[in-house]
Amino acid sequence: MISYVTLGVSDLTAAKVFYGNLLAELNSKALLDMGRIAFFGKSMAQPMLAVCVPFNLQPANPGNGNMVSFQPGSKEKVDALYHKAIALGATCDGAPGQRVENMFYGAYVKDTDGNKLCFCHFG
Repeated sequence: MISYVTLGVSDLTAAKVFYGNLLAELNSKALLDMGRIAFFGKSMAQPMLAVCVPFNLQPANPGNGNMVSFQPGSKEKVDALYHKAIALGATCDGAPGQRVENMFYGAYVKDTDGNKLCFCHFG
């Protein structure tokens, strides 16, 4: 059910070294590095940890850059979860759409407490 969890960091280079070494102990490695965000795990089909410079370029702190992502299995299910969350009171933080051509389709909401959630499909 969970696709990846994101942690905001202030020094991405240092974070990649730290998590690369730490998560190697769990047979995980850097799977995808997109410049401002890097994903670690065993495979793109299993839960991952991502470290990133917050999108809004404000200082990283607990809550800024943190997000829980869910991978439901298709673009259509991404759309359905997004619309369900909105119907339940969430606010849009990025409508469903292709984010990285042929690689990442995602939608973003904030729940009623402001927690950021993503629904995504890789591939």
